[in-house]
Amino acid sequence: MIIRSDKKPEWLKIKLDTSGGYSEVDKIVKEHSLHTICSSGMCPNKTECWSRGTATFMILGNICTRSCRFCATITGKPLIPNIDEPAELAESVSLMKLKHCVITSVTRDDLPDGGASHWASVIKECLIVNPDTTIEVLIPDFDAREELIDIVLDARPHIVAHNIETVKRLTPSVRSRAKYEVSLQTINYIARKGFIAKSGIMLGLGESEEEVMEALTDLQKNGCSVVTIGQYLRPSLNHLPVVEYINPVQFDKYKEFALKIGFTYAESGPLVRSSYRAEKAMGIGH
Repeated sequence: MIIRSDKKPEWLKIKLDTSGGYSEVDKIVKEHSLHTICSSGMCPNKTECWSRGTATFMILGNICTRSCRFCATITGKPLIPNIDEPAELAESVSLMKLKHCVITSVTRDDLPDGGASHWASVIKECLIVNPDTTIEVLIPDFDAREELIDIVLDARPHIVAHNIETVKRLTPSVRSRAKYEVSLQTINYIARKGFIAKSGIMLGLGESEEEVMEALTDLQKNGCSVVTIGQYLRPSLNHLPVVEYINPVQFDKYKEFALKIGFTYAESGPLVRSSYRAEKAMGIGH
């Protein structure tokens, strides 16, 4: 069932749950002025993830060199990377006592290595300071340049994700410089190097069921073993409008299909985001 309306359906209303370890993490974040995407991105799953000991951080600044039409991140000329960021982020993970840490970044096409060396420094420092924390990275495509992806992989994160974002037909109108095939090449290389490869896709941009299943099949054939499927929500009036609100029943159908064709783990639902229940893919969920 597909809903076509400007009004959000009932299933998109957020039910806040501050039980478990959420209050402790929230207190630490406020006391130490820690920056997480969970808060700055107003993620609907913040309370659940923090209660489970998972949080997401963004590195390499908050200005992106690309201008994807679904993303609220600022586009422009970024600042030089913060050399203290690896130590600062590692300390944040320690203070928050995270079991699973997700790290993402803006795309830095302005840097010769796309920010790969900075990525490696952040991962290595986090693992040194927090040896019992699993590290998941959500990386840009690095134009599928294997020598740059290798710099990140050599730091040995536990899960390596790159989001395909949407179906093949819609990619040119939804993403900017990013290309569908380049994303698949990036994911394929991650998998061939022996890492858990993960990706995510948004629904509600006008894609058909057949196109979603095609995208899932393409991901699986390229070695992706973990996938997230969620509803696109418009960040502002300057971004792409929501074409459809997808019923939870349809999300369940996509999850069933993903598992049937060979994904080892899949999360699918209206409020699912890239890092939602990320730790469960490692088998460490509650």
